[in-house]
Amino acid sequence: MSVPDYMQCAEDHQTVLVVVQPVGIVPEDQFFKIYKRIAGVSQVSIRDSQRLLYIRYRHHYLPENNEWGDFQTHRKVVGLIAITTCASSKEWPQTAERFHGQKEVYSSTLYDSRLLVFGLQGDIAEQQRTDVAFYPSYEDCSDVEKRVEDFVESIFIVLESKRLDRATDKSGDKIPLLCVPFEKKDFVGLDTDSRHYKKRCQGRMRKHVGDLCLQAGMLQDALVHYHMAVELLRGVNDFLWLGAALEGLCSASVIFHYPGGTAGKTVGRKPSISQPADAGKRHRPGALTANGISADTSTEIGRAKNCLSPEDIIEKYKEAISYYGKYKNAGVIELEACVKAVRVLAIQKRAREASEFLQNAVYINLGQLSEEEKIQRYSILSELYELIGFHRKSAFFKRVAAMQCVAPTIPEPGWRACYKLLLETLPGYSLSLDPKDFNKGTHRGWAAVQMRLLHELVYASRRMGNPGLSVRHLSFLLQTMLDFLSDQEKKEVTQSLENYTSKCPGGMEVITLPDGLKLPPVPFTKLPIEALSHLPLKPGQSVTLTVGIKVKLDFSGQENLLQDLNDDGISVTGLPISSPLRQVLKPRLDLDLNHSLVLLQTLEAVLNFKYSGGAGKVEGYYRDLSLGVHVDVEPSVFFTRVSTLPATSTRQCHLLLDIFNPTEHELTVSAKNNQDLVLHASECQRMAIQVDKFDFESLPQPDQETARFTNPKQLEEERQHAQGCQINSKLGICWTHPSLRRRGEASVEGVLNQLVLEHLQLAPLQWDVLVNGKPCDCDVIADCKVGDAVSLEVKLTNLSKNSVGPLALTVVPYQDFQNGVQNYDLEDAVTFIGSNTFYIDTVSAGCSVCVGALLFLYTGDFYLNIKFQDDSAGRELPLAWFTLPSVHIRAMDTPLQAGA
Repeated sequence: MSVPDYMQCAEDHQTVLVVVQPVGIVPEDQFFKIYKRIAGVSQVSIRDSQRLLYIRYRHHYLPENNEWGDFQTHRKVVGLIAITTCASSKEWPQTAERFHGQKEVYSSTLYDSRLLVFGLQGDIAEQQRTDVAFYPSYEDCSDVEKRVEDFVESIFIVLESKRLDRATDKSGDKIPLLCVPFEKKDFVGLDTDSRHYKKRCQGRMRKHVGDLCLQAGMLQDALVHYHMAVELLRGVNDFLWLGAALEGLCSASVIFHYPGGTAGKTVGRKPSISQPADAGKRHRPGALTANGISADTSTEIGRAKNCLSPEDIIEKYKEAISYYGKYKNAGVIELEACVKAVRVLAIQKRAREASEFLQNAVYINLGQLSEEEKIQRYSILSELYELIGFHRKSAFFKRVAAMQCVAPTIPEPGWRACYKLLLETLPGYSLSLDPKDFNKGTHRGWAAVQMRLLHELVYASRRMGNPGLSVRHLSFLLQTMLDFLSDQEKKEVTQSLENYTSKCPGGMEVITLPDGLKLPPVPFTKLPIEALSHLPLKPGQSVTLTVGIKVKLDFSGQENLLQDLNDDGISVTGLPISSPLRQVLKPRLDLDLNHSLVLLQTLEAVLNFKYSGGAGKVEGYYRDLSLGVHVDVEPSVFFTRVSTLPATSTRQCHLLLDIFNPTEHELTVSAKNNQDLVLHASECQRMAIQVDKFDFESLPQPDQETARFTNPKQLEEERQHAQGCQINSKLGICWTHPSLRRRGEASVEGVLNQLVLEHLQLAPLQWDVLVNGKPCDCDVIADCKVGDAVSLEVKLTNLSKNSVGPLALTVVPYQDFQNGVQNYDLEDAVTFIGSNTFYIDTVSAGCSVCVGALLFLYTGDFYLNIKFQDDSAGRELPLAWFTLPSVHIRAMDTPLQAGA
């Protein structure tokens, strides 16, 4: 393989690959319209089974990558969907022949294929065929999704058959040796009867069966096979395939721990392991049901028996990557494994370790890359560094990508793309193009790098053919970086500025500053750059101004609408539609769906403009123009459902927003410190945002006099408004229509119900557990030595106005065997120095600390269950106030002293 897929993630290992391609001449817009509908069928629930099949679609896939399908089965093209236009029966034989030729390209791996024919009518189109579907036009094809689901089920049947054949292979010692393309020549003439060769064959086949199990939804079976493959392959030093077995083990474990996915694009994935009500009636592993498809027998083996812990996942990724690094032909595999590990570490909030994987990825040699591939590589590295919070490193690689756009080897340098990428690097270098940000005290960032970047913006804008833009950047450079410029550079910049100014349309008057430097009067206002380049206007000239109008809308959609609309049978790409237009949609179901969802809100306003110039401006005169504005506002996004989930820290939680795109265009929804969510037209997806809980008590409260004479309902509305504003400022949810070049903010105010607000509120009673002086929140593991006293502090902070207590705290140690069994019988393994129960009389506003100590007599992983008992009969406090962080302690051997 020569071209890496930078979007690869661990959960892709459980997908089957389907290629969707045009046959013959197909209009590009029509092809991608159908492709989007096909790609919407990303997971299919297999009938009469507890399993899901996940599908990954590609409209372009190199046949050479398909040759690595035995090494990792998710790289194998198992399905082909061809799309073609056929206007008459005379064209049909040639169309069928082209489809056959397309299948030949992937014939060695295909499980099944389909041809979707548009435009053909008559006798041929009326034939009933399983491999071909005929449609009158690209608009009249309502059952495309259903056809794709049937196609996916046929792929599953073949996959399941291959899995059972491989898992129950009776060939004994005659197991074939699976190879990657570059290995085949190395195994010519080997002794196939040797024990070493047979173990190599067995290990590779075990790994292959693990891949098939993972794709077929048998997660625990996959884990078992991967573990066996690792042992077999390690024994014969088969390093390349050992790395693949370890990576398979990592992928399966990631799917277990993070069912929501690691790439930010699989929101709404269902957990791969479930415990159905009829689990006791399961068939034996590998057995077939009445209709030939077996249920998932994963839970019979043990839910997490073979699953790696989150920490071990990363260690195994490191080991796998080190093995890949031994083979120069496995560079793409190594690079993609690094990217997958980074996405996992990003979820685990382990940025420093993620940066080590990225650093390794930078130095992986992939041979001769095209300029476009280099741009893609540097851009993805930039995005990944941004993902883990390394903003300056992200800016560096984006800047490299920008320079690559105009490399000397490119026949037509992309200066516009270069300029756009350079602009995106500004935040990473702590550089803002608003001069007001430079009046706030100490200079931020590296001035030398910032000046270099501004010079690059000047040059790029000039090469774009926009001298006015160059003037703007040059004048900004002088205004903000004057203290860092040498005298020589000041002269050079001033000279360049004057040269650029003379080329600006309409000419520009030059003013003199006190230090002798000459600058054009380019005001830093919110007027567009194009308009500024035409000012001041000469007689007869004109300029067009674009005025942006910001409107506050209601983004809420009632939860019950989801079901109500579904009752009407209205759905798009398999997802029920939710909209506040229940009363509009109900009587008009015959309307076009996209148009019926448009809610128009009419706004009217008066815009006042003042302008002046020439002699009139000198005398202080100006003209006043009032324009009436009538705006029809259409909603861009709706929040159809809002809920919360607890996070690993008691001071954080996950806010879950089901977001619906009612428009006819693709849009992107983004939030602070969160991955962007791409929504296709009429699509609904879930965005999970981790937020720090809010201290609503700190919000300004009305004084007693105001509260006394104000309607209670009005006070409550004002309180909820203040809370909504505080939450909005932290979330920063925005939507963008790339195709329409429109953007806006989306408010959750009016969407959050009282229950959600309670979950988002920071509990007035805060608990902190410290082991050896270090806090144990956010899944932190505290290390200690066997035989050493371990100090334990339980700190209670009361942020409320009322006293709390009396309380009793009891600390109970236990061990978790990670299989549903917990051992509390640890009298011989853990002992308390003093009592394991603490009594707290009363906690007023402030803190109370309970201090104790433990002694661990054996190595191992231990957990502390801290229970509280309320000794106050009159207390009516919410249970959420008493949520304690989990405590995980790892006791390790004390190293032997030298000479002992």
